[in-house]
Amino acid sequence: MNSLTDRIIRAARLDHELYREVKEDPNALGPALNVVLLSSLAAGIGSLQLGVIGLVTGTVAAFAGWLIWALVIYLVGAKILPEARTKASLNQLLRVVGFASAPGILRVLAGIPYLGGVVIFAISLWMLTAMIIATRQALDYESAWRAAGVCLLGWVLQGMAIAPFLLMMSQQM
Repeated sequence: MNSLTDRIIRAARLDHELYREVKEDPNALGPALNVVLLSSLAAGIGSLQLGVIGLVTGTVAAFAGWLIWALVIYLVGAKILPEARTKASLNQLLRVVGFASAPGILRVLAGIPYLGGVVIFAISLWMLTAMIIATRQALDYESAWRAAGVCLLGWVLQGMAIAPFLLMMSQQM
């Protein structure tokens, strides 16, 4: 198993050590962005029942949502509400939250008739959990509650930002 595949599996298994390892690995930004691209493309493929528009819109919305979520986490978590031990660069945070998008690769299954909504819901909760663990590791938070609050705020804001994409997709149905 290659290193990227191993890291994707460990990230999806919510391995706390993987997130700490990626934070400290300056060479992990490229692989982390590859995970985000795979996850975003999987969201697009999961939307293929809406045609090419679903593929493109789903992919772009997923990537934009991740980027907004990551930036909110960085701004709120590292700049506005840091803990005393919080020391993280944007690069470190992007590496860690990039791997937290690993469960999103399963969004490719969203096109399964009658199960797509359940699949998306379950994967969204899985990704939120991964993001909380990743944020806690990246920002050296002692409190998982603080990480959860920061991640939930980012999740809501990114949801509001990509809502127009999702509305456009729903009108295609």
